[in-house]
Amino acid sequence: MRSFQIRLFCVSELHLAFQKVRCLLEDCTCDGARVWMLMKSERVANQFRVLMRAVSTALDVLPPGLVDATDEINGHVELVHRQARKSRFGVDPNDKRVLEVLVSVLKGFENGIVPDKDNVRRVLEYIGIRSWSLCHKELKFLDSETGLVSSSEENRELPELSSLMGFVCYARCVLFDVVDGEASRQSDNNSGSNGVLGGLNPDDFRCPISLEIMIDPVTIETGHTYDRSSILKWFRTGDSICPKTGSKLKNTELVPNLVMRKLTQQYCSENGIPFAEAGHRNRHVKSAVLMESLAAEKAMKMVASFLFNMLAAGTKKAINKAAFEARLLTKTSIFNRSCLVEAGVIPNLLKLLLLADSWTQENAIAALLNLSKHSESKAVIMENGGLECIVDVLKKGIKMEARQHAAGTLFYLASVEEYRVLIGDNPEAIPALLELIKNGTDRGKKNSLVSIYGLLMHSGNHWRVIVAGAVPLLVNLLTNCDREDLVTDSLAILATLAEKSDGTIAILRHGALDSIVKVLNSSTSRLGKEYCVSLLLALCTNGGTVVVAVLVKNPSLIGSLYSLLTDGTSRAIKKAGAVIKVLHEYCERRSSGSMAPVLPQERYIHAW
Repeated sequence: MRSFQIRLFCVSELHLAFQKVRCLLEDCTCDGARVWMLMKSERVANQFRVLMRAVSTALDVLPPGLVDATDEINGHVELVHRQARKSRFGVDPNDKRVLEVLVSVLKGFENGIVPDKDNVRRVLEYIGIRSWSLCHKELKFLDSETGLVSSSEENRELPELSSLMGFVCYARCVLFDVVDGEASRQSDNNSGSNGVLGGLNPDDFRCPISLEIMIDPVTIETGHTYDRSSILKWFRTGDSICPKTGSKLKNTELVPNLVMRKLTQQYCSENGIPFAEAGHRNRHVKSAVLMESLAAEKAMKMVASFLFNMLAAGTKKAINKAAFEARLLTKTSIFNRSCLVEAGVIPNLLKLLLLADSWTQENAIAALLNLSKHSESKAVIMENGGLECIVDVLKKGIKMEARQHAAGTLFYLASVEEYRVLIGDNPEAIPALLELIKNGTDRGKKNSLVSIYGLLMHSGNHWRVIVAGAVPLLVNLLTNCDREDLVTDSLAILATLAEKSDGTIAILRHGALDSIVKVLNSSTSRLGKEYCVSLLLALCTNGGTVVVAVLVKNPSLIGSLYSLLTDGTSRAIKKAGAVIKVLHEYCERRSSGSMAPVLPQERYIHAW
C-alpha cells in the first residue's frame, strides 16, 4: 500500500512538472514574443532549472522496479532521469551579449541618445526579425501583454514592457523601408471577429446605467456587465442591488470582463464609431501625460522627429511609409498623438491630402482623423487650412475609405463651438456629408451621421442641414436600414431638428410619423427608443393637434409608451409620460368639444 502511495505521489509530481514545462515552452514560442523572451532569458532559464530539478527529484524518489511498464518505457524514464539530473540550464553567452546591446540602447533612449542603427539591427537579426511585419507582430504582442499586466495587481513588469515597446516601435519605423505583405491594408480590419460581432446587438456594448460605450466593462454577482465607473457610482449611493434585475447582491465584487472589452474595441473599430476613445484601456489615459517608462517616452519622441523629417523631405515611397506609420501610431495611443503634434507633422499630412496617390491620401487622412482626437491638434489643423483640404477629400476622395475618414475628422473638429460655425459656413461640407450618408459604406454613413449631429450643436447649422436635404435621407434610413445603430443616430438628428418648428415641418412633410412609431414599436435599442419618444414629443409640441390627431389613431403607440414607463431610460420615462399626457389631454378636449388649434392656420401641414 505504501509503495502504491509513493508511486502515485511521484507520478503526480511528474505530471505537474511536465505540465509546467509545456506551458513554459508555449510561452517561449508564442508568436511575437521573441524580444520579450530575450529580455527575460535569465528568468526563463531559472524556471527551466527549477522544473528539471522537480523532475529529477520525483524520479529520485520513485523506487526502482515499481514502474510496471515495458523495458522500452523504463529506458525512456531512465534517460529523462539522467538528463534532468545533469542538465545545466543557463543563458547562452550569445544571448547575454545581444541582451547587453539591447539594454544599452534602452539606456540611450533614457538619456535622449539616438541609437546606432547597427546595434538595433543586430538585436533584431539575432532573434530573427528581418521584416516590417515580424516587427509589427512583436509590437502587437507587447501591447497585448501590457494590457494584461496593467489590468492586474502585479504590474511590476509594466516599465520593462513599455521600454521594449518603445524599442520595437523605433525599429519598425526607422529600419524597415517596406511594409511587407498585406499588413498595411489590414491595419484597420479585424475580419476574424465578424462572425462574433454579427450576432451582437449594438446596445450590448453600452452600459445599462450610463448608456455609453463601456470603456472598462466589469461583471457583478448576477452576471450582468456594466462600465466600472458607472456601477461604482451606483454602489456609492448605497444601492447594493443589481440595476438590471433589482436583486439583492451578497457582495459588490467587480470582475473585469476582458472578452467584452476586446469585443467592444473590435466593434468600434469595424464600425468606425468616432466617439471618445471607446474601449481603450485605462492605461492610455495615463499615457496622455507620461509613458510607463522614460525610455519609451524618449523613443517615441525620436520616432515622431524621424517621421516629421520623412514627411517633409523623404522620397515618395518614404513619405507614404511615414504617413502609414503615423496612422498606426496614433490609432490608440494618446501619448503618441501628443508627440506627433509636437513634432509638427500635421501641416505635412495636410499637404498629402492633395496628392493623386490613393494610398498616401488614405493614410494621411486616417492619421489626421486620429490626431484630431487630441485637444491641441484641432487648432493646428484649422490654422493650416485643414478644413478645406478635409472637405475636399470628403467630397472627392480617391477611395471611399478616405472619404469616411474625412467625415470622422469633421466630427472631432465639430466638438469645438468655433469650428462648428466654420464647418457649417463651408458650402460643401454638409452636402458632402449627406452624400456619404446616401451612397457611402456603413462606416461612412456612421461617421457622417455623428458629424452632422455634432454640427447641430450650433443652432445656426439647423437650417443648413434641412436645406441640404437631410430629412428625406434620414427618414429613408428609418425604414430601409438594417443597422440599428444607424437608425438610432438618424433618430438623434431628427429629434434635434424637430426641436425647432422648421425642423418639425420638414419631418412631417416627408411622412415620418409612421416610420417613427414603427421604430418605437420594434426597436430593441433603449437609446433608440429614447430618441423616438423625444422626437414624438417635439413633433407634438411644434406640430400641435395636426400631429396629435394622427398619433391617437395608432393603436400600438400607447402600449409602447406605457412599456417605456417601466423599461425605458430615465429620460425616456420622462418624455414618454409627457407624450401620454398630451394624447390624453387631446382625447379629453375632443370628447368635450373644446378643441383649439395649436398652430396658426398658415402653418397647417399634412402629417402623412
